[in-house]
Amino acid sequence: MSLTVRPGILDIAAYVPGEHALPGEGPIYKMSSNESPLGASPAAIAAYRELSGELHRYPDGGATALREALAATIDADPTQIVCGAGSDEILQLLTRAYAGPGDEVLYSQHGFLVYPIAAQSVGAKPVAAPEKNLKTDVDALLAHVTPRTKICFVAEPNNPTGSYIGATELKRLRDGLPDHVLLVVDAAYAEFVDKPDYSDGTALVKSHDNVVMSRTFSKIHGLAALRLGWAFCPPAVADVLNRIRGPFNTPAPALAAGVAALADSVHAAKAKAHNDHWLPWLSARVNEIGLKAHPSVCNFLLVQFPKDPKLSADAANEFLKSRRIIVRKMGAYSLPDCLRITIAEEPAVKACAQALADFVNRAATQ
Repeated sequence: MSLTVRPGILDIAAYVPGEHALPGEGPIYKMSSNESPLGASPAAIAAYRELSGELHRYPDGGATALREALAATIDADPTQIVCGAGSDEILQLLTRAYAGPGDEVLYSQHGFLVYPIAAQSVGAKPVAAPEKNLKTDVDALLAHVTPRTKICFVAEPNNPTGSYIGATELKRLRDGLPDHVLLVVDAAYAEFVDKPDYSDGTALVKSHDNVVMSRTFSKIHGLAALRLGWAFCPPAVADVLNRIRGPFNTPAPALAAGVAALADSVHAAKAKAHNDHWLPWLSARVNEIGLKAHPSVCNFLLVQFPKDPKLSADAANEFLKSRRIIVRKMGAYSLPDCLRITIAEEPAVKACAQALADFVNRAATQ
């Protein structure tokens, strides 16, 4: 082949989504992708369907109605909101805008895989700072800052660990970073958190010109298929992102569904209540059978397994598949002894708990 790929592109380990299918017949419990067990708001579905006769029209390239609705939720200027094809696109755009060859992009050791992928895609070097007890370590991040550091990504709370650092630590991180470093607070799971010390980064964006907060409609709003995300930015950063994003990067049906989803606070509250009940329920069951469920404020659990081959994460994954339950392996996150389990619908959560108990009991008799 005569085409030459830019240096570094072929070094990227492509992002692999959670599995969604199994061989054979019968229902599958999918607990691998942190999707909403309640689905989308009926109002959002209706808004999406209403535009089925307008698919020949270009969407509003400025996402005006959605930006105004989002700005109202955080008491912000709509011009500081930028919408994208999922928060993934927002993260990619920020990296493309502020990092390049010779630069470094900093993130926490078990942070979202898109961070290093975004860095490598623009020729920058991804730098992972170690964590303490599967939690972002502010001191470690600051210790890894160099004159070449251009972006620091922090997932608050973090996927896949489920942990968070809180407003005080987040501010300490921003205060400790040089002014030339953009702090990106990835708050994809913010709606699930009700801890009094939690911050999604909004206050820091309002008080600094080098902080961005990103969010998504894929989790609590149940619009993962529509790929809809957004960022709250300082004015200068919003201007930059609007210069490089696609002119129609958010489809009209997705925009309409997003506006309707924001207005349906009752549906979002139901999703939050479901998670508030079943997250601690599953965590307790996992711990009762002798496995370790790491504390989580998200809509998933990170479950750690022994190194014993009979009780390993790989063995558990295969056993769960035999029960037609799909969870997420964590080797790509340097957590090979763990599986991430989404809080899905009630039958799925109960089936998973029973399957894990049967798995542990089977190993004890072998």
